[in-house]
Amino acid sequence: MTTLFDPIRIGDIDLASRIVMAPLTRDRAGAGQVPTELMARYYAQRADPERGAGLIVTEASQVCPEGQGYLDTPGIFNAAQVTGWRRVTQAVHARGGRIVVQLWHVGRISHASLQPGGQPPVSSTARLANAKTFLGSGFTPVSAPRALRSEEIPGIVAHYRQAALMAMEAGFDGVEVHAANGYLIEQFLRDSINDRSDGYGGSIDHRCRLLREVMSAVAGTIGGGRTGVRLSPVTPSNDAGLDSRPQALYEHAVAQIAPLQLAYVHVVEGATGGARDHAPFDYAALRRHFDGAWVVNNGYTRAMAMEAVASGAADLVSFGKPFIANPDLGRRLREDAALNVLHMSTLYGGGAAGYTDYPCLDTARA
Repeated sequence: MTTLFDPIRIGDIDLASRIVMAPLTRDRAGAGQVPTELMARYYAQRADPERGAGLIVTEASQVCPEGQGYLDTPGIFNAAQVTGWRRVTQAVHARGGRIVVQLWHVGRISHASLQPGGQPPVSSTARLANAKTFLGSGFTPVSAPRALRSEEIPGIVAHYRQAALMAMEAGFDGVEVHAANGYLIEQFLRDSINDRSDGYGGSIDHRCRLLREVMSAVAGTIGGGRTGVRLSPVTPSNDAGLDSRPQALYEHAVAQIAPLQLAYVHVVEGATGGARDHAPFDYAALRRHFDGAWVVNNGYTRAMAMEAVASGAADLVSFGKPFIANPDLGRRLREDAALNVLHMSTLYGGGAAGYTDYPCLDTARA
């Protein structure tokens, strides 16, 4: 029987286990949105394939200056950021780990103070989101966006393509395109947000066009075997209301990208960080459209994760907050050991406190 702790090959990437560290925004990048030595230490702590994750997915990283939505999140669009990320990948690989970077454009979930020249954020729509962003001193309502013009969208796709190339230059094992949680790509996918009347709005196929073009560009540049995507069919995150036909929309979306032979699809089941039964959705039916590795996420306990893999419902399981407080989560899952308590006050911003100072199992027992 296959277990959570067995090795697996996803696309072109060999993993020592099926335990995935989910992408986790921590707001600790340095000046110029450059990854720091502290970040390298944080990821390296979680990289040991026996004690940590079989695969690490980094915190979401903006593909261009306009893609930033929160203070001190890292980028992957210039040489200094590539150098910073190379420190991270080298540290992870030195521990025997595997790591992919999550490519991100927040769309309307941003603030004008984070945008070049103080301009409005861009989106599929000009409607303001009922959402907040982190600006250092606390959370602030996002700014009103402007709708992207049709002729601007190829430039967005080009940013993803270039970011994927830079990820390879930085030494990543692959990339994950962030198409979830109410950010730019999902702002095009859902008709609860997308009010366009051009070739990127209206029908399900038109609303899937940006996702299809981004995934084709990335996979065509670095190979499908090093490319994944994250989806969240029913999450309400960042004022993403349910689509009028979520099952049809996301089945079409996955079917459209399946020919690219991606390494994996990473699915948030239910409300991100919240109720798994937030809204009805048939995830098994969604999976039938994709032959690659299937990664599931959201509130999985050890027992749930082991059952998901053993039953074949998933190939891998990703854990978010448990990996923040437990750098050796992989070992704790193997041994069914107790978990550290998560300190919510240090989730966003700051330094080592609540970031690299959580104890491993041996230290905690001592």
